[in-house]
Amino acid sequence: MARTSAAAPLPRRPSRPPAPSSSYRPVRSCIDPSVVLNALPDPVMVVDGGGLIRYVNLEGQEFFGLSAAMMEGMPLADLLPPNSPVSQLIEQVQQGRNRASQEGVVIDTPRIGPHHVTVRVTALGEPADHVLVTVNERTLARKIDNSLTHRNAARSVTAMASMLGHEVKNPLSGIRGAAQLLEENCSESDRVLTRLICDEADRIVALVNRMEVFSDQRPLERSAVNIHTVLEHVRKVAQSGFARNIRFIERYDPSLPPVYGNRDQLIQIFLNLIKNAAEAASVPGGEIILSTSYQHGVRMALPGGDTRLHLPLLVSVQDNGDGIPDDLRSNLFDAFVTTKVNGTGLGLALVAKIVGDHGGVIEFDSQPRRTVFKVSLPMFDEAQMSGDPAPARVIRGTVG
Repeated sequence: MARTSAAAPLPRRPSRPPAPSSSYRPVRSCIDPSVVLNALPDPVMVVDGGGLIRYVNLEGQEFFGLSAAMMEGMPLADLLPPNSPVSQLIEQVQQGRNRASQEGVVIDTPRIGPHHVTVRVTALGEPADHVLVTVNERTLARKIDNSLTHRNAARSVTAMASMLGHEVKNPLSGIRGAAQLLEENCSESDRVLTRLICDEADRIVALVNRMEVFSDQRPLERSAVNIHTVLEHVRKVAQSGFARNIRFIERYDPSLPPVYGNRDQLIQIFLNLIKNAAEAASVPGGEIILSTSYQHGVRMALPGGDTRLHLPLLVSVQDNGDGIPDDLRSNLFDAFVTTKVNGTGLGLALVAKIVGDHGGVIEFDSQPRRTVFKVSLPMFDEAQMSGDPAPARVIRGTVG
């Protein structure tokens, strides 16, 4: 009699997961992906298989200086030169690689000038031939480095100005007085020397007086300031005097909110910058471009805490002069650094101090026929009227 084995038990059907309780319910995200992309601090584009730009986020629009309406649908070849490494990276990904990246890429267009960046290209699942292009400016590391290297420059000038006021002006007063006494009883030939002593003493005192502005530690009286009225005032002053032969071009964003600042000191900032630009562009065909824009997501960490200051307002002063010499760029905002024969080198040092007092940032990009100084400033907010935050670190260095 054949033996029969016991039938193997049938596999049990997996039980259904328990119904979610009232305390847990899966929620499908309703966040628009474009909202996430617009919140990113880096330029982002989507390029299709035909080389057309299909999407660009807010940071990308700001980076390239073009609106989404102009960029979306534009051939990438119209935006970047045909031999750009960006096009080569896109081609690699479209041929089968999941992603590709390259550091040290130079993106250079007539509108934005050269920028040293890292480019990352990633394949998108759907549609299969679309890629995501992310641009990361290498200037961020340089900004931090320049901030750490130069942030004490204005503080050093402040200490020097305070010392000079006490230790130099008083002895000079005695020297000048002694020269005047000698002048009363000396010969005509010696009187030339006593007059030289007095003139040189007066010149040193005038220089010390200019430096004493750095030792003014009184808190700023700030309010809502229309930056366009400031720029218009400075332009009129410039065109009636030192920039009468310069062509001015204005590219303003009329919707810009007010700056939280001191009007007189803002005038001082841009008067100095425009004066420098006019001297650099004092050749036939010289021009100065004044522009304003709103930059999304620009925040600076305040020293000594976790507070971050919003700096959305960007004001640029651009000239078509010969550019800043390479040997001066790393120390351009330090005192006594100048390219002028009779300059004192205090103008840009004062600009850096005032920008820092406003909690702002100043940076520059220079090449022949295109030098631009960019000043980022805080926006006026009613909540700020109760008290000012500590000034942000001032970045003073070359960008791009």
